[in-house]
Amino acid sequence: MADISPIKSVRVDALVALRIVKHATGVYPTTVYGALLGMEVDGVLQITNAFPFPTSAEGDDSGSSALTPKNKGVMWYQNEMIKCLREVNIDANNVGWYQSTTLGNFINTNFVENQAHYQSQMNERTVALVYDTMRSAQGGMALRAYRLTSQFITAYRENKFTLDALTKHNLTYKDILQELPLTMYNSHLATSLLHQLSIPLQPPSIIPASASSLSNPPTSPQPNFPLNVNFNALDLTIDPILEKSCDLLLESIDAHNTEANNLAYYSRALAREQAKIATWQTKRKAENAVRAAQKLAPLPEDDWTKIFKLPQEPSRLDGLLVSRQIKQYAKQVDGFTATSSAKLFALNGGIPRF
Repeated sequence: MADISPIKSVRVDALVALRIVKHATGVYPTTVYGALLGMEVDGVLQITNAFPFPTSAEGDDSGSSALTPKNKGVMWYQNEMIKCLREVNIDANNVGWYQSTTLGNFINTNFVENQAHYQSQMNERTVALVYDTMRSAQGGMALRAYRLTSQFITAYRENKFTLDALTKHNLTYKDILQELPLTMYNSHLATSLLHQLSIPLQPPSIIPASASSLSNPPTSPQPNFPLNVNFNALDLTIDPILEKSCDLLLESIDAHNTEANNLAYYSRALAREQAKIATWQTKRKAENAVRAAQKLAPLPEDDWTKIFKLPQEPSRLDGLLVSRQIKQYAKQVDGFTATSSAKLFALNGGIPRF
């Protein structure tokens, strides 16, 4: 099998970004999904088109009416749309999917299953675009591109996330997702239009009332441009987005503690069973020593597999995803606290007080 060139960066058409924004904000806070079309050129994945996935009137188990990309109905709809786009000579190469989120709350089993479906079955050179609706409402375009790492895909195909499997693949929570550099661009036609829209309008020329006014033109008053003062920058209240991010961070920490408790319970149960097995084996060896002295056939020493049953090791996948989600929230909180820390530092006269 020939080596496939890795994707180094992602380039998104501005029109595609606007379609994603319109789709996500139109039904906020419901999570939406859609398909991405384009092509890969020299390691740069160029996304030139996108279309939303259909919704279900009944909704899924989580109460959302959005259908996930791995749904059979969505797959049929996606294939039909690509077939129609190909007939009208529009880019019809599937290069991934997109979804909306709120404050980075997207790292879960559903996201991993969808992206693994694309990278394993649809096309290896695919990405997932994640659009954060709430963060974008505060200014800026919160659009990120992610891929699953090759070592995680290998472990996911084996469907084993035990301690031995994680050690074998050298897999930690940091190795689940890979964020790719993302840039947006406009076509030459759109760029020309934007340049025309940015040209300021010329003031209308004043026709002189008489010939004498030409030598003594009236002095027009200088335009008074008021100073644009924004007092919101001096507001010391905590950003509500920061509060929500901290709440989500605490919820993820509780989920991580739950996974840790489940692992500790498994360790204790395994230790108890191993102690019972060791006791049984010691007793069986003593019995065989007595039977050997009596010149009798020894009893089998591997019958413990029929008597005792070791507990099954729980999957570490949920723990890995929760740890990766905690990292995502911590990164967001670190970015949000930069502004608040600067305000408090200025309020204290440049001397931090803790």
